Amino acid sequence: MSTLFIDVDSQLDFVYPAGALYVPAAERIVPAIAHLNRYAAAHGIPVVSTTDAHAENDPEFATWPKHCVAGTLGQRKPEATLLDRRVVAPHWAEGVQQIIVEKQTVDAFQARDFLPVLDRLNPARFVVYGVVTEICVLLAVRGLVKLGKPVTVVADAIESLTAEAGRAALDEMRAAGVTISTAGRVTSN
Repeated sequence: MSTLFIDVDSQLDFVYPAGALYVPAAERIVPAIAHLNRYAAAHGIPVVSTTDAHAENDPEFATWPKHCVAGTLGQRKPEATLLDRRVVAPHWAEGVQQIIVEKQTVDAFQARDFLPVLDRLNPARFVVYGVVTEICVLLAVRGLVKLGKPVTVVADAIESLTAEAGRAALDEMRAAGVTISTAGRVTSN
């Protein structure tokens, strides 16, 4: 069964305290995300990494503080989460390990390149992790569930803005048939 790992928005502005829109305690998941991404590369599993890539005056900044402006340090992913052979969609190359899909909204399915990348890879199942559990991760999972393929969320590689919202998001995912697992279980197969 072909698998696709989806690394949602693990970017400097979200995962480290100096970030413009820091998710409290998110730095603790960076090693798990790095482990999952390296595991995927070592096992020939593609990784799709979504990243916010906002314009200086992005409409999203009416709702959220300015963050992940394209080309800034905060918009980058932590070095540990990057794989050697990577491209930014819509570009493609044989043997690519990581496809970075830039987006301007909280929902990856609204990004121009996200669904075409999924269609091209055509996996049988999805493994999802990143930030923020109750927003971008949840929206990605909702969209993936609609594709009718199994979805696993890696609980020790996600982080929430609030514990209550994170629990509610995980409850919704479980109710939709999503498997909740750990990085250790996902990478022990």
